[in-house]
Amino acid sequence: QVQLVESGGGLVQPGGSLRLSCAASGSISSFNAMGWYRQAPGKQRELVATITGNGSTNYADSVKGRFTIARDNAKNTVYLRMNSLRPEDTAVYYCKGSKWSLAYWGQGTQVTVSS
Repeated sequence: QVQLVESGGGLVQPGGSLRLSCAASGSISSFNAMGWYRQAPGKQRELVATITGNGSTNYADSVKGRFTIARDNAKNTVYLRMNSLRPEDTAVYYCKGSKWSLAYWGQGTQVTVSS
């Protein structure tokens, strides 16, 4: 069973930073791509950032310049560094691993940006 476990969420003030971690039970190199998604209350889940096996990244317009996705293959972990956080970034953040036609999701970690 492939497991993805997110951590690092919490409550931060606007302008603050958090780093989310997604630890995989196996090698993240086995995934074609990994990414972060988020779902705010009453809204649909949306893409935040993705990273492919060759390191290519993609970001939602709303987080460009503020968020950075990175991976550490040795630790089987993908990260999401979030800077300059805004209240509208408040959501449950999910890690996703894609392998061909299969998608694996973590349990999610809550990020709340509020003063």
